[in-house]
Amino acid sequence: MVGMVTSLIDTVAIRPLSPADSIPGLTALLHRAYARLADQDLRYLATHQSDEITGKRVAQGECFVAESKGTIVGTILFKNAERTNGCPWYDHDDVASISQFAVEPALQAKGLGRRLMSLAEERAMATGAREIALDTAEPATHLVSWYMRLGYRFIEHAQWTHTNYRSVILSKTLSRSTQA
Repeated sequence: MVGMVTSLIDTVAIRPLSPADSIPGLTALLHRAYARLADQDLRYLATHQSDEITGKRVAQGECFVAESKGTIVGTILFKNAERTNGCPWYDHDDVASISQFAVEPALQAKGLGRRLMSLAEERAMATGAREIALDTAEPATHLVSWYMRLGYRFIEHAQWTHTNYRSVILSKTLSRSTQA
């Protein structure tokens, strides 16, 4: 099985979401990827959002998908600094953000998430952002730790109306070495 997963990761291409891609398929991926968090009673929007909400969120930025053999197996939504808002840190004019980030559960911890994050960081640099930020549930300590290993740092807390937890806002300073 490990050999099969490794070869599958090798076949993954990351590209912008196209009009031909299935929003219901993207929503289903989000639900699968966030199921572990839902099982912890963390009500991320992606645990239960409708296809309509997925479409509205995709329209707020640049959505990228990871595709393998015709199947979407990962996604990330990049928002440039002009579209990033909602809390004091997000309101800075040089802070871009990511959201709606998901990897197929069987492919998690195989490097695909890092590839998606790197792409978003590169896009942020290309748009002139000084920082790229994200938010996640404070109780999701495994995610907070993972983002910190990628160079993100704690900025502040936020309480969104659509969640049942306090969020942590994490951010990473962008530099040429970020692309390594």
